[in-house]
Amino acid sequence: MKQRIALGWAGIDVGKGHHWICLIDEAGTTVWSTKVVNDEAAILDAIAGVLGHADEVVWGVDVTGTMSGLLLALLAAHGQRVRYVPGRTVNQMASAYRGEAKTDARDAYVIAETLRHRGDLQDVEVATSLVTELRLLVTHRTDLVGDRVRMVNRLRDVLSGYFPALERSFDYAHSRGALVLLTGYQTPHAIRRTGQSRLRAWLVKRKVRSADQIAAAALGAAKAQQTVVPGQDVAASIVADLAAQLLAIGARISDLEARITTTFRTHPQAEIIESLPGMGPILGAELVAAAGDLAAYANAGRLASAAGLVPVPRDSGRRTGNLHRPMRYSRKLRRVFYLSASAAMMRQGPNRDYYLKKRGQGHGHVQALIALVRRRVDVLWALLRDNRPFELAPPSREPMAQTA
Repeated sequence: MKQRIALGWAGIDVGKGHHWICLIDEAGTTVWSTKVVNDEAAILDAIAGVLGHADEVVWGVDVTGTMSGLLLALLAAHGQRVRYVPGRTVNQMASAYRGEAKTDARDAYVIAETLRHRGDLQDVEVATSLVTELRLLVTHRTDLVGDRVRMVNRLRDVLSGYFPALERSFDYAHSRGALVLLTGYQTPHAIRRTGQSRLRAWLVKRKVRSADQIAAAALGAAKAQQTVVPGQDVAASIVADLAAQLLAIGARISDLEARITTTFRTHPQAEIIESLPGMGPILGAELVAAAGDLAAYANAGRLASAAGLVPVPRDSGRRTGNLHRPMRYSRKLRRVFYLSASAAMMRQGPNRDYYLKKRGQGHGHVQALIALVRRRVDVLWALLRDNRPFELAPPSREPMAQTA
């Protein structure tokens, strides 16, 4: 039987169908290396196999997304310490070893070697049930919104090909009434034949707001075009189908947003997050989904750094003070802070005052917005630390007790 080692490093090259696990010792020698199917029983056997070769193991993975969900959950259930080795780091480290082969076994070995040489890699924490639910809901909403944008663009493209006047008349991305109109009437002749009064009644029956304006605009566009474009009937059927799909996907997004709001407000600090100007329940849910455990950030600088708001120096020789945006940060977290700051800046209040102050100091729009975002991160972290909602007036301090 092979002698056990005191400390080992296990690198895992994560895959959708299978993982590859490589265990090395303190000298960098491979102790155990095997392919593991992404299945509970196979992963449990692999964990037992690795622990059978080492008294203590530090695990490393190159993917922390959905593909590694079961693996990370089983490792956490066994009390194992897991660290994240970014794929960019793995690629850079691979060039330091002999050979140009690219295999799962070699990648797992490089991950293990990176763990052995670097002790500053971030630990992987299995997200709580609430954070996991919000991540799934927020990601699904993002996909649906992307589908809606693509369908709106497709509808406008088809409609402009045979009825450009009607395509220019409405904002189909935000007007439900215009989409309802297209489910029943898509051609100039059909709209002219129906007339404004009957078209208005048809829209009112389907609970469309501003039915008068929509009917009048549609009739005006129909009167402006008398020519029948070749292929109009086929294009009209496609427009009707796209409009119906857009209405359906809009209803799905509304239901999903209601579910996200309900789920987010079960978070113990949801009220505090929503109290910050510009931060509604949807952005609040995206914040929790992107940041995870907000209590894990030791200070506001750590939270800002995770969002890429802390510049890093790139000095060389006489070139000093050369600051740049970091390459590794959470794009989703940065997006949440940008959108909330942009929304807050549009309304009167301290956020707009601070933005205008920076503009008055000679900063451009982007620089002023970044400064506002950075300040809001400090405010949000302080609110979460003190467990109190945002107030326009700063909290009053208790007067100092007078000594005799």
